[in-house]
Amino acid sequence: MSPNYIQHSAHIEPGRDGLFNLIRNAPDTLRYEHQLIVAEAEYVIVHGRFSGIGRLLPGSPRILSGSRTPSGRTLDVLQDEVTKAESKSGLPMFGDRFTA
Repeated sequence: MSPNYIQHSAHIEPGRDGLFNLIRNAPDTLRYEHQLIVAEAEYVIVHGRFSGIGRLLPGSPRILSGSRTPSGRTLDVLQDEVTKAESKSGLPMFGDRFTA
């Protein structure tokens, strides 16, 4: 992890220390399940689900998407996963079935 790492998440303290502190303080129940990894030239996109850490917003599970730009920078996008009843398309955001 670069010493120049910049954390843009509203849920994590700034810089490398914010990310490292998040990981150090994560509960033993934390799980990560990757769904899709795509790489083309210098671009890498990883789509997966974190669970076992509670919710970002009340009432929804979690989703994480991350991508690496050509400059080697990483962008994290945390998005709450919706239930079947909340999905306007009727499709899950992750995988082929709803978890709730």
